[in-house]
Amino acid sequence: MLSIFFISISVSVGAKTTGFTPNISRQTIALFVLYKSIMFYLHAMSEKVPTIKEIARKLNISISTVSRALHDHPSIGLRTKMQVQKLAAEMNYEPNQTAIQFKQGKTFTIGLILPNLMEEYFSLAINGVEELAFKNNYNVLIGQSHDDLEREKKIVETMRKHRVDGLLVSISKQTGSIEHFEQLDKYKIPVVFFDRVPNVPDIHSVWCSLYYSTIDAVELLFKKGHQRIGFIQGPLSLNIKNERLDGYIEAHKRNKITLQESLIATTDLSKESTTQALEKLLSLKNKPTAILAFNDTVALDTIQYAKKKKMKINKDISVVSYANWPITTYLDYPPIASVEQFPYEQGARATELLFKLLNTKSDQTIPYENVVLKSELIIH
Repeated sequence: MLSIFFISISVSVGAKTTGFTPNISRQTIALFVLYKSIMFYLHAMSEKVPTIKEIARKLNISISTVSRALHDHPSIGLRTKMQVQKLAAEMNYEPNQTAIQFKQGKTFTIGLILPNLMEEYFSLAINGVEELAFKNNYNVLIGQSHDDLEREKKIVETMRKHRVDGLLVSISKQTGSIEHFEQLDKYKIPVVFFDRVPNVPDIHSVWCSLYYSTIDAVELLFKKGHQRIGFIQGPLSLNIKNERLDGYIEAHKRNKITLQESLIATTDLSKESTTQALEKLLSLKNKPTAILAFNDTVALDTIQYAKKKKMKINKDISVVSYANWPITTYLDYPPIASVEQFPYEQGARATELLFKLLNTKSDQTIPYENVVLKSELIIH
């Protein structure tokens, strides 16, 4: 089918700029442009794309021999390989990727679903995924759920229709059931969850344990003289393993300090919700002198709120967080410490596990793997 793109040209007929009056009409110029466009298209179509069949004909060998020679197959002699590869280079031959994908039953594309690409944490995770994908000659198709379950479901469906070979997922804060991911099993599309991992059995997952680092974080604050430490936890749907809360409670037990439930607040991770949590904590008669924040975003909201209330950071209130974003080191008042969750490593390990699944023969089964990384408290 011949498609022509028309170019709009404006000509000022009769203009007097240099004493010369052009007598070429707009119609004449438009027809000339149309003619040149058609000729360019026909010329491009006349140049045949070199094929394996053409290489075989010129060398008087079989198509299968050419194919094997181009793939450096050991059954083909060195002389034939060199002849085929030399001619292919001279003809600017390029493999038909669509045919290769069809033959192998692969698209060489993996899907990646994240809550929000704006967060530096997930940007680091993407780097880990892409590095492994690049080494395996795969492309990455990325979608962000914006922490919306329905959007997440639509992205999964889109990924399936694009025939991704496998899927990497960090679930949204609204995700409870993972039925929309389980549906991919009948299409033989493996799924690996990482970072935000659903609390269900029989899944492949990579995540970072926060329990012991949380104990370290709270004990750091105790050593600095803080006895009343507020804790802002995230959405309950994301506190699947409750490691932050469990570590917070355990640190109080180890230091024989009475735990007060009034010092625990919850945010849905929006700025408004975090503000409400801070208002609850900082309006207490005996307000906390330190805050353990769910992540660096909550920590930054906490620092901003405290400054608006004329509180001196690291004097009236101290903050410890999770995620350890590199950008926080540029702040005048960064959190005094942050729990490093190694997003790059999580992304890389999850991708590594996904390729392990993709390279497994269909008649083989791999036991479900649960890879757990150890977090680390970084003192700023």
